[in-house]
Amino acid sequence: MLDKLKNNISKNQLKYGAFLSYAQMAIGIVIGLLYTPYMILMLGKNEYGLYSTVSSTIHMLIILNFGLNAGYIRYFAKYKVNKDNESISKLNGLYLIIFLLIGFIALVCGLTLSFNLDFIFSNGLTIEEYDIARVLAILTTFNLAISFPASVFSTIISAHEKFVILKLLAMIKTSLTPAIMLPILYLGYKSIAMVSVTVILSLFVDISYFLYCIKILKVKFSFSKIDKTILKSLFAYTFFIALNGIMVQLGWNTDKCVLARFKGTAAVAVYSVSFSLYMFFQHLSTSISGVFTPRIHSIVNQYKDNENELRNHLTDLFIKIGRIQFFIVALAISGFYFFGQQFIKFWVGDGYEVSYYIMLLFMFATATPLIQNLGIEIQRALNKHQFRSIVYLIAQIGHLILSIILCQKYDAIGCALGNFIALLIGPCLIINIFYHKKCFINIFAFWKNIFKMSLGLVFPVALMLYANSLITFDKILVFICGIIIYILVYSVSMWFCSLNSYEKGLVLMKK
Repeated sequence: MLDKLKNNISKNQLKYGAFLSYAQMAIGIVIGLLYTPYMILMLGKNEYGLYSTVSSTIHMLIILNFGLNAGYIRYFAKYKVNKDNESISKLNGLYLIIFLLIGFIALVCGLTLSFNLDFIFSNGLTIEEYDIARVLAILTTFNLAISFPASVFSTIISAHEKFVILKLLAMIKTSLTPAIMLPILYLGYKSIAMVSVTVILSLFVDISYFLYCIKILKVKFSFSKIDKTILKSLFAYTFFIALNGIMVQLGWNTDKCVLARFKGTAAVAVYSVSFSLYMFFQHLSTSISGVFTPRIHSIVNQYKDNENELRNHLTDLFIKIGRIQFFIVALAISGFYFFGQQFIKFWVGDGYEVSYYIMLLFMFATATPLIQNLGIEIQRALNKHQFRSIVYLIAQIGHLILSIILCQKYDAIGCALGNFIALLIGPCLIINIFYHKKCFINIFAFWKNIFKMSLGLVFPVALMLYANSLITFDKILVFICGIIIYILVYSVSMWFCSLNSYEKGLVLMKK
């Protein structure tokens, strides 16, 4: 009876956690779309580019976590199955010590970068921009350093599958950020004040994580003698996760540094508009996958000795989540293709026309990885994530070389093109083969499902191609009506042509 009650509570946490993930995503997108153009207007194109560049530069230090958060969930799931509470306490203590040390290293590295920015940007910034950049870098460094030990508590909450509190705190932070920023910008304060607010709000959330772990979950930390075997095994497991994280950071953040060095902050601003939109696009897909991380590890631990059952369960979950993600991603890509150019003009004004083409390159390059991002956690649970990291390493080295070459001729779109080529070859082709061969995922069954779902795209896309030959969407009211009609037509077409009974049940809120 008690096990059944716990199982129901866990299912509710997954359901409400997934719901709140999308609620947070929706709030974040709406707020971002309304807040970003005002921020750009108040900061100006150059300071917005500077703000984006410095933030990206310092946040590359996030690679110092070495993928250890993923390692925690793996070992927690293992100890939980065996009801080994003593080992869990030791694991908690070990992680806190490691992340306190990482936070200190991040602080030292960040401050060193803050006072040596000319090494990165050379003559790409003016003297005044260097003064502002230094303050921004110092504030961002302190925020990042604190976030490392704080991430231990958020990871513990996630491992306990208490997703509701995690998402609620994220929603509060998402909502409060613009509510405080807008009046600050209106009063004439700029990027330094913005980063200061971010630091304060992050500290509030971090303290909340700590209190929830100590007061509600009653989490215990043991700092007894460290088991070197566990430590060695942990770093062996997380090394390639860290390598993959480094490649992701290089892929997205070095482009801004390259542009700032060779083309100046105005080019970074154009690229950053596309990147901001891409982050909204990415959240459409990734917001749900993190909720299933503990569940994937449980499946792997439960069926590790039965390959047929393991393949069936992992493939079923991979397809189920992938179909939901495809529905959202396909709507976003097709909608942006038809309305994106005019949207950017309405959103941030003239001078950002190239951002539309950069965004399309981002979207088409990452569509496959985004509908398959559950596969990342499956690889980690199976301890087969090393190959993906090597693929990303090779792809991003190629991306960096291409970006440096192409940006000097094609500006911001050159960097995006380099990223497009790298992602298309790596995650879109090679990783799919790996999923099928080594990760117990029937990739043919997955793409068969996606192909059938894509039939629902035919009518809305054909309708929009015809509508574009008759209507121009340069008036805001016509533009909004066009988007609403497209979403409705897309939804109806997908409902009758693509969605299965399970997906229709989710829409109708059936159990």
